[in-house]
Amino acid sequence: MKKPPLMDFAEGIANLTYPSQNKAVGSDFLVSNVSGRICYGIGAFEGPQRNACNTTKKALAGLRRINLEGLRWRVFDAKGQVLGRLASQISTVVQGKDKPTYMPNRDDGDMCIVLNAKDVCVTGRKLTDKFYRWHTGQVSFSSCHILLIAFTIEIWEIAYVRFHSGIHISWMSMYVGHLKERSLKDQMAKDPTEVIRKAVLRMLPRNKLRDDRDRKLRIFAGSEHPFGDRPLEFYVMPPRTVREMRPRARRALIRAQKKAEQQQEKASDTRKGRKDKAEVSA
Repeated sequence: MKKPPLMDFAEGIANLTYPSQNKAVGSDFLVSNVSGRICYGIGAFEGPQRNACNTTKKALAGLRRINLEGLRWRVFDAKGQVLGRLASQISTVVQGKDKPTYMPNRDDGDMCIVLNAKDVCVTGRKLTDKFYRWHTGQVSFSSCHILLIAFTIEIWEIAYVRFHSGIHISWMSMYVGHLKERSLKDQMAKDPTEVIRKAVLRMLPRNKLRDDRDRKLRIFAGSEHPFGDRPLEFYVMPPRTVREMRPRARRALIRAQKKAEQQQEKASDTRKGRKDKAEVSA
């Protein structure tokens, strides 16, 4: 009996084996909308093979909503690159600002594939001092009491101030607690792809094209990706331009170097004089 082929989203995964033919046919087997063939679904695999299928499905999700005609597939290697500089280059390409036909109201950006996200670098103490914060939206029993008390106090203050002075006071935020945070180090250990994604998205304009540009961004923690059959173009990062030292700082550096040389010469002369004195006394 001939085995049915794999689904389209799992064709790029290497070392995949077919499941046992004795497995019951159910929701684990799907019918491809493209060819009408009976194909294996994700549920037909177990263990590492299932994880590989999930990764590929996530990487290929949303491609049908993108008009790929005339777009290039740009590949960025994040290994050893600074997070901010890399994100700025990706945001430029995904917006299409590197093209002479760029228009802010049109989405002409290319597809961006980022590899080796786990090897991206950061400067300074960002690894421990940078935090990602969000609210869960859950309010506990004790928080409800605090919210009610704060609401009552603010209503009284607004009524009192408006009655006596006539000053309009805007409503303050009544949200209580449940702030979650995660350091950059923990986020890199959990999901390094989200670090680059957040850095790029926060450099994009907040408009209706932002979600479309987000779909063109495909980030992978390692060097493996399911886009090997595409015409890939590797992006070369521009060299970092270092600003020339200012004349005043240059003069200060020269003085410091001369002072260090004089101190070394003085120390060597002192050691030589002590040695000569010891020889004479002997």
